Amino acid sequence: MTPDLAIVGGGPAGITLALALANTPIRILLLESGGFEFDAATQDLYAGEESGVRYIPLNGTRLRYLGGCSNHWGGWSRPLERIDFEKRDWLRYSGWPFPREELEPYFPRAQALIEAGPFLYDRLAKANLPGTLLPLGPGGVYNSFFQFSRWKENPQHLPTAFGHRYADDLKRIANLQTMLHANVTGLRLAKDVRWVDRLDVATLSGRNFTVKPRHTVVACGGIENARLLLASNDVVSTGVGNENDLVGRFFADHAIPRDTATLVVFGGEIAGFYKANADVSGARIRAALAPTDSFRRDRKLLGSTPTVEQRVELDALDQAAVTTVSTAMGVDASNAHAYSLGTGLELAPDPERRVTLDGVRDALGMPRLKLHMTISDDDLTSYRTTLTELGRQLLAAKSGMLRMDRRTRAEWLSVMDWGNHHMGTTRMHDDAKQGVVDANSQVHGLANLFIAGSSVFPTYGASNPTLNLVALTLRLADHLKGVFR
Repeated sequence: MTPDLAIVGGGPAGITLALALANTPIRILLLESGGFEFDAATQDLYAGEESGVRYIPLNGTRLRYLGGCSNHWGGWSRPLERIDFEKRDWLRYSGWPFPREELEPYFPRAQALIEAGPFLYDRLAKANLPGTLLPLGPGGVYNSFFQFSRWKENPQHLPTAFGHRYADDLKRIANLQTMLHANVTGLRLAKDVRWVDRLDVATLSGRNFTVKPRHTVVACGGIENARLLLASNDVVSTGVGNENDLVGRFFADHAIPRDTATLVVFGGEIAGFYKANADVSGARIRAALAPTDSFRRDRKLLGSTPTVEQRVELDALDQAAVTTVSTAMGVDASNAHAYSLGTGLELAPDPERRVTLDGVRDALGMPRLKLHMTISDDDLTSYRTTLTELGRQLLAAKSGMLRMDRRTRAEWLSVMDWGNHHMGTTRMHDDAKQGVVDANSQVHGLANLFIAGSSVFPTYGASNPTLNLVALTLRLADHLKGVFR
């Protein structure tokens, strides 16, 4: 098979790229490991080992069929902040090759593909909300907003599952051929090591074939992208694109510790759009809290998005504390309500948080992966600083107070969950010694290999990645149109 372009992986990135290149002269082959539905044997190809901080089992943190991670996402959407793209002297390995303004033209199209309504986000603070925003004094934390993907053709309005939602669209694309149950097991380099000559493809039923595309985009997800590059080590022993030992390093996910703090609102029940999703201005939204870019710069903080989780009852000691504070402030807190706070928490880039190849092989003969997971005390300290500022602003506004509920590292880890947001393993940087791909998502040193998805994120922010990776993929599509021109 000799397509102009092979797309390896049919998740949000791969499907977005195929849709964006529809009706062009480019002959495209989309190769997806799974089928239309979950299959246990295919899912088992994800199994691997773990070490370090407890994480989710590798075969339980992703879904391997058409649509990929969109088959089990919660629909949470939010663009990265401007500071997330900046090089910060206090955050090692930070800095994208371009500012957020480079992605802004693509956000509306990405928003339409994920079906999250009009692109509003923090402009919702000035919308006609069904309730009152939590009053905060001047400072570094503000009321922010998520929007949610809703597949309108689905009776339950579940988040958009790209495989099911866009399957018919893919079938109608004249210049696209989609092959399911097709596992790319190797990227085979030409003898000059400057070009991907062919792809080896295998099925679980025992069939094997070869694809010789002019160009290839690997879009298998934040973990599997690294696995494929590392396992393609027949010509270069360290793997494709790994001359500087960067492939697989800098793995990241959003840490989601639960019940991190107790928020007390003096004036009664908090608005419903903090506790659950609400329909506002044609969008499904939920309010959260977030540190401003300027506060993060001043205090050298990572991103976080504290969210209200559930109502909690205060014991006698807590009630006495609320009474003492509110009385001293001259505020009536007789109808105070308390809520637990969780968060989505950014991790600092860490080259030792990485995926490597294991000695065990899967049913296709591919080496399985081993993940070493880390989270530093500084990551947790950054979030505590944001919570402290939130508590100060509540007191300044005389609207409430906040109690920290986790102090030691062990306490934080005991309530730790993860977002299943896989990022960073093929990071983007203009310098080949600091990144696997360049600003156009092209693998350094290879003329015809690109990578799509959140594995190219150099830093991660606290925003969920799907909207952002779709926007980045649309940008890649425009670049590829120029490559094939």
